[in-house]
Amino acid sequence: MRDFRFGFNFFDIPSRDEFAERCRRGERYGYDTALVPDHLGSPAPFPTMVAAAAATERLRVGTLVLNAGFWNPHLLAREVATADRLTGGRVELGLGAGHMKWEFDAAGIPWEGFGARTERMVRTIEELGALFGGDGYERHRPVAEYFGLAELAPVQRAGFGGSGPPLLVGGTGDTVLRAAARYADIVGIAGAYQVPGEPPGTFRLGTAAEAEERIRFVREHAGDRADAIEWNVLVQHVEVTSDRRAEAERIRAERMPYMTAEEILDTPFLLLGTHEQLAEQIRERRERFGFSYTTVHAPFLDAFGPVIERV
Repeated sequence: MRDFRFGFNFFDIPSRDEFAERCRRGERYGYDTALVPDHLGSPAPFPTMVAAAAATERLRVGTLVLNAGFWNPHLLAREVATADRLTGGRVELGLGAGHMKWEFDAAGIPWEGFGARTERMVRTIEELGALFGGDGYERHRPVAEYFGLAELAPVQRAGFGGSGPPLLVGGTGDTVLRAAARYADIVGIAGAYQVPGEPPGTFRLGTAAEAEERIRFVREHAGDRADAIEWNVLVQHVEVTSDRRAEAERIRAERMPYMTAEEILDTPFLLLGTHEQLAEQIRERRERFGFSYTTVHAPFLDAFGPVIERV
């Protein structure tokens, strides 16, 4: 059974000093990783990662997750390798297929069907592996050598077949999770499900039964490498309360009428209870689902922080 790891993400950068203090506070709580999403209006992933590593002593940094449709693989390889070197080998690279149509529209990037977006993500993973692991620019080497240039490669040799940083693939759909089963060192289950018939980006929260089924799906497709996968869960809400059921009833009434209170209490994508109860839920979910790597959203950094020492 894997050791626990904990992460938090960033939605904003109020100021340079406040950002640095948030990173150091996370490190003091015992978080292992600071993670950056890839959405328009949010901080740029790679400068944020480098700054978070510079503000701390041991905190790993990563993306949860990059929208593969936003990135050219060659330019992305340069960003990853540079960040990994500037952070001393502390990068984790998370990739996803992208799911917000409005972001593609705003950026002037053609919106494709889910299958095509997933194929693009897979091609990106394969090209990154080739660039990290080989002489990707061999034909230009004479010119590079003339100017004293060197091939840029990541420090880490943990992912991409031993040629780059650890790879996390996140999603819920079959095609993305098949790719995760084949390529990923870490599989991220976000628990956000597209509502059928609604515009892309309209989500509902997944149940415990759905999480179990998705994990079983990945394990079946991963075959011999299933036991080597690290499982990440992105917790959507943390509430420290002495009355779990009352909080579940409130959430159901205000935000999740499609779930029962029992389903809200059981889902691995929410944490409700006292600090001691939250710690017990973390332990139970590692046993039940395999989730050893728990990430919370930025607003819950302090609410969840005291749980880490209890786990």
